[in-house]
Amino acid sequence: MSCKKNTDSTVELQELDVKYGLNPEVKFCKKCVISNQRPSSTVEFMNDGKKKETIAFDDDGVCAACRYADIKDHEINWKEREEQLVKLCDEYRSKKGNYDCIVPGSGGKDSAFTAHILKYKYKMNPLTVTWAPHRYTAIGWENFQNWIHSGLDNYLFTPNGKVHRLLTKLAYENLLHPFQPFIVGQRMIAPKTSLLYKVPLIFYGENQAEYGNNIEDNFSPIMKSKFFEGDSDISKLILGGVSGKNLVSDYKLEENDLLPYLPVDKKEVEANGTVFHYLGYYLKWDPQECYYYAVENTGFKANDERTEGSYSKYSSIDDKIDPLHYYTTYIKFGLGRATYDACQEIRNKKITREEGVALVKRFDAEVPNKFLSEMLEYIGSSEEKFWELINAGRSEHLWKFEDSEWRLRRAVWM
Repeated sequence: MSCKKNTDSTVELQELDVKYGLNPEVKFCKKCVISNQRPSSTVEFMNDGKKKETIAFDDDGVCAACRYADIKDHEINWKEREEQLVKLCDEYRSKKGNYDCIVPGSGGKDSAFTAHILKYKYKMNPLTVTWAPHRYTAIGWENFQNWIHSGLDNYLFTPNGKVHRLLTKLAYENLLHPFQPFIVGQRMIAPKTSLLYKVPLIFYGENQAEYGNNIEDNFSPIMKSKFFEGDSDISKLILGGVSGKNLVSDYKLEENDLLPYLPVDKKEVEANGTVFHYLGYYLKWDPQECYYYAVENTGFKANDERTEGSYSKYSSIDDKIDPLHYYTTYIKFGLGRATYDACQEIRNKKITREEGVALVKRFDAEVPNKFLSEMLEYIGSSEEKFWELINAGRSEHLWKFEDSEWRLRRAVWM
C-alpha cells in the first residue's frame, strides 16, 4: 500500500483544536526526539476524542521525560528505593501460600521482568493476568507461553470477540484510535482480578509519567485511581467515541456485553484495599535491560525481523494491531514508532540524539503493510476507507500536501 493519496478524494480536515487540542507550534526536545505534540495518558473509558494534555517542555527546551531521566540518574537513591520495595513486599507477602500480588501483562519484556523478579528475587507469589491481544502474533504467543513456563501462574482473559471487534472499529473510525479497547481492558483486568481473588497489591512495571505525563507523577509509587475507578453506570461509559447508552441502543449490545470495559467501583476497591504500585518507582527502569533480563530468565525472544515503523525487534510485538496503532499516532501527532523507541534509548544512553534523528527519519513514516490487510478485514474496513480516515486525521499544522504526497511541515531533522 502506498502512503500517497490525492487530496481530492480525502475527507475535509477538521480543525486541530477540535480534534486533538495540540500546540499549533511544533517544537522538539533538545535532548531526545520527542515533540510537544506527544499526548499524555488519559482516562480511556471516558475518552470522547476531545482535547488532550501534552508533554511539558521547560524553559531550556527539554521535555519532562528527559528531565526525569536526569533525576533518575543523579537525584534518586536507588538503594533506599529498593529497601522500600522489600518493606512493601514483606507487608503484603502471604503467610498462607496464597497469591500476594498481581502483575498484569502479556509476557512481553516488561511484564516478564516484573513478574519474574518479584517471584524469584523478592520471594513474592504473583498471579499474572493478561487481557488478550486483538490477534496474537506468532512470536507474541510463543513469548506468552515461555513467560508462564518460566514458573508463573496466569489468568488469561479473552473478551467477547464480536464486541471487541465492534469497539475497535468504532474507535478506529471515530477517533483514529484502534488500540483504545485494548488499553481499557488492560487497565481494568488487574483491579477486577484483585477483587475476584482478594489480592490487594498490584504491580505495574514503569510509570507512564516516565515518558511524558506530569513529571510530578513520577514521585509517587502508586497509580492514580482515575485510570481504573469510576461510575459503573453504563451511560457514563464512552468507548470509540460512543456512549455506553448508545452502544446498547444503536449497536444492539446488551449492557452485560460491556462489563469488561466498565471501571471498578470505588467502594469495592476501598473495601479490598486494592492499590497499584509501579515497580519502576523502586527499581531503576530501563526497557533494554528488562529485555536482557527477560531473555535470560523467561525465554523471551525478539522477533526475527525489525518492527515496521521502527528499528526495534523486541518492543510491543505480541498484537497484530500494534503497527496500525503506532501509524495512527504518527498521523495524528507526527510521532511514529521509531520516535518512541529512539526517545527511550536516548534517555537511557543506548544511542545518541543524532542516531535517534537518523532512525526517525528512516523509519517513522513506514506504512505497516504486514498485518494491515488482516486488521482491516478484522474491523470490516477497506484500503480505500483506511486512506480516507488517515488523511482526514492529519492536522493542518502538522501536514501539507506537496509534490503529490503528504509531508510533515516540521520534522525533527528539519
